[in-house]
Amino acid sequence: MNSSGTLIFMEVIVMTNNQQSNKTSAGTNAAKVKQQNAASASNKFGTEFASETDVQAVKQQNAQAEAKKNQNAGR
Repeated sequence: MNSSGTLIFMEVIVMTNNQQSNKTSAGTNAAKVKQQNAASASNKFGTEFASETDVQAVKQQNAQAEAKKNQNAGR
């Protein structure tokens, strides 16, 4: 008990070096992030997402949304 009569519980977790080596305090695997960054820098991810995008369709949808927004704003 502390001086105000409240019980305080504390948990201590002991980790081995294997468990700690590549994890940040938030649980991020630093080695995996470094690997992904290296792959990204060397363009191994490619442009598969960009190549699947129909630019004209997106522009048309954006224009329609903007026109609808302007129409609703004029009410």
